[in-house]
Amino acid sequence: MSFHPTAVIDDGALIGEGTKVWHFAHICDGAQIGERCSFGQNTMVAGGVRIGDNVKVQNNVAIYTGTEIEDDVFLGPSCVLTNVTNPRSQVVRRGLYEKTLIRRGATVGANATIVCGITLGRYAFIAAGAVVAKDVPDYGLVLGVPGKLAGYMSRHGHPLKFGEGNRATCPESGFVYEKNGEKVRCLDLDEEQPLPDELSEGAKSYDDFKGK
Repeated sequence: MSFHPTAVIDDGALIGEGTKVWHFAHICDGAQIGERCSFGQNTMVAGGVRIGDNVKVQNNVAIYTGTEIEDDVFLGPSCVLTNVTNPRSQVVRRGLYEKTLIRRGATVGANATIVCGITLGRYAFIAAGAVVAKDVPDYGLVLGVPGKLAGYMSRHGHPLKFGEGNRATCPESGFVYEKNGEKVRCLDLDEEQPLPDELSEGAKSYDDFKGK
């Protein structure tokens, strides 16, 4: 574990091996964090929050009580998570926090807002600045304000273009995906399985794959 001297780690916080906590971050008593995570400058994890392994939290993100984050999630800079739908300063609702579940491999873009009480599916991709108030299916791509399902993204973060047989191929990994209604699944690798080592480090930029 690696903690910057300015970070505040409360007694009672559980943090796994290999996790890094950077400048001015605060991990509260009762937070549970897995292995190999990274928390950027000015981040906060409240008590009762559960976070899996290999989660990357960029600068200026607060994760409030009621949030559960599975493995391999990416939270972009200054994205916003909430835990009460109808907050009022005069009404105490500490016992009414609403659960937000961010499933394995999901990405939340910079400055996006996730309204509480919803689930972001496995490998969902929330675009920068989007406001999401409804559940998002596995691999779902959400854009805009209010956020709307605009398509699907592969596990490597590329748009999936479904054709014959409702199948699409990721241009980076070569994995084939199948769509049935709003449900998408990968035919080559179970969603709970880690990526093979040879596919876990990008070698080409996003622009290199445009038009494929």
